[in-house]
Amino acid sequence: MEDRNQRARPLENLAASDPSARETRRPGINLTESVSGVVAATRRLAAIMFTDMVGYTASTQSNEARTLELLRELERLVRPLLKRHKGREIKSTGDGFLVEFDSALKAVQCGVDIQRRIYERNSRTGVTPFQIRIGIHLGDVEQRGTDILGDAVNIAARIEPVAEPAGICVSDAVHQQVWNKLSDKLEKLPPKALKGLQVPVDIYRVVLPWKVSEAPPGSFGLNGLAVLPFTNISPDPKDEYFADGLTEELITVISHIRELRVIARTSVMQYKSTAKPVSQIGAELCVSSILEGSVRKAGNRLRITAQLIDVGSQGHAWAATYDRELDDVFAIQTEIAEKTAEALRLELLGPRGELTRKKPTSNLAAYDLYLQGLHAAHQQTIEARSQSIPLFEEAIRKDPEFSLAYSHLANMYLESVGSTLRPHEAFPRAKKLVAKALELDSDSSDAHAAAGNLAYQQDLDWAVAEAEFKRAISLNPSNVSARWWYTDLLMVLQRYDEAKEENRMAIQLDPLWEAPRIGRALIDSLSGDIESAIARIEEILARSPGNYHLHSGLGWMYLRAGRKDAARKEAEILSDLPFAPGPDYDVLRRQRASLWAVLGKPEEARRLINEWEEAPGTTYVNPVAIAAVHAALGEKDEALKALERAYREGERWLPWAYSDAVFDSIRDNSRFRAMLEKLNLPTDVKWVRAHGQ
Repeated sequence: MEDRNQRARPLENLAASDPSARETRRPGINLTESVSGVVAATRRLAAIMFTDMVGYTASTQSNEARTLELLRELERLVRPLLKRHKGREIKSTGDGFLVEFDSALKAVQCGVDIQRRIYERNSRTGVTPFQIRIGIHLGDVEQRGTDILGDAVNIAARIEPVAEPAGICVSDAVHQQVWNKLSDKLEKLPPKALKGLQVPVDIYRVVLPWKVSEAPPGSFGLNGLAVLPFTNISPDPKDEYFADGLTEELITVISHIRELRVIARTSVMQYKSTAKPVSQIGAELCVSSILEGSVRKAGNRLRITAQLIDVGSQGHAWAATYDRELDDVFAIQTEIAEKTAEALRLELLGPRGELTRKKPTSNLAAYDLYLQGLHAAHQQTIEARSQSIPLFEEAIRKDPEFSLAYSHLANMYLESVGSTLRPHEAFPRAKKLVAKALELDSDSSDAHAAAGNLAYQQDLDWAVAEAEFKRAISLNPSNVSARWWYTDLLMVLQRYDEAKEENRMAIQLDPLWEAPRIGRALIDSLSGDIESAIARIEEILARSPGNYHLHSGLGWMYLRAGRKDAARKEAEILSDLPFAPGPDYDVLRRQRASLWAVLGKPEEARRLINEWEEAPGTTYVNPVAIAAVHAALGEKDEALKALERAYREGERWLPWAYSDAVFDSIRDNSRFRAMLEKLNLPTDVKWVRAHGQ
């Protein structure tokens, strides 16, 4: 995980346990058993709660001792709360509980209390997080000894897996009893056929306040909105970029609504052409409103339809159709933002409570090129993203006063440093572009974010970088890119508690983007909480096994935890990958070679160094990368020489790598510490060294 650009890719919750495995872990519960003909001592109406630990099976296979300790901690946390709410524990189900209550309200209040306590526990520094699901149903049960049987038990057991991790789902029978007695909102989910039941059951989720907004006091309000990708219905399918660009521009404009959390592009684009219902999307993104629509572009004519939907009621707050000339596109964006603010009873940013957004450009050809550049900048590979550079450059040629094009072009150059461009090629260009962007629009959040990025990466002026990132965030609290880079800066400076808070903001704004979740794992790792970091990365890989960079990072984390056999398995996975030539391929080769060097197979690392030494002058090889491989081989002098050459050549990549375990072999060397001092970096690393290194 030594490449800073790889820190910006993919972490989420533990993968759900296999349902069939979950059933086998519930001893004594027959989910299809009929109670007809059974002589029962007692028959009564009861609220039934099932709980289940998320990812229990996978976690046990990965680290059984740790998982069992977490299970014991869960039991210690839950049992006092059951007693407080007068719940009767029928049995432990291995990784959860079957509990009976004499009222639906007590059951739901207990469930909320349990999830709140787990949330508070997971928010503490230095703990390995865990999550549970809770399902609750109300119905008749029959007593058999100390056990209970009946459809109410069966249905509650089937509802529990429907809940999201750290969530609560209840049946319609429970909803009817508690809907006007709870302070927490209940949201109806789409009708769902449950296994073993002949008819669909109406299910509601409890909207837990910390799930809607995990931001600390004084940041965002609790309102959340997602702008879904606008559908392209233009005659030319190639106009897809225009619809995507309009979506991104609307996200930016609507972010000017005060106290509104607007979900970032990375997450909403995952719903492009989706068939998911609004209620499900709202639950997955933790938002209360969704804006959706379509775009038809034909010549100089534009038709945009838009509608704002309330997730809870699924009713329309407003809907409109705009038939305009193409040059009215900016006015349409403003009108949509103002209608949204009015419908949500929120205020627009600005001294008079109105949207005073400066028109970004009057040149429609430049704007069209800019949207194409945005589309290219969001592609997956480095090569594809680099195609945005000539598009932004051409947009600037068409309109030299186009501030946003300057900002985005500057960031593309900054992203290329250390991968496809040498520092002396990229930094001077970026510096001129940032200065021009700010000259044209001093209140542009994007321009200030680019200025912070430049101060961060080129000048290593941490104070200026922090001030610029904070300014960008104040101008647009939903600027997730600024928040992400600010989190990265705090990590570099080893201000880990602050980094966690800013990281939480980024996750809230972009809940489906894996980069901030990987960032949280990195924070845990760098601050010494290795087991928590490992658990977080394992969660992602359980869902996204093809993320090769994570296999490399996980290998290093296993090494740091003293688990060499597990690290060796990750290195073997990397050795079997079908790489294709390109910048990503070079990064992965370096990561793989460094890992094998530490694990006692240095041949590939030495072969890679030989290739670099023989590479033609047209091929840029980052000297910090060369230093990392030498350090992994234990070749301290060669590693230090490469780092000193990097400094002379203006390469400023070391801040993103100096905390990596690969540099442990030279960490106490006076030359290495002197290098850190030149770069204004802390000379100490605030985590415990790897076991046995």
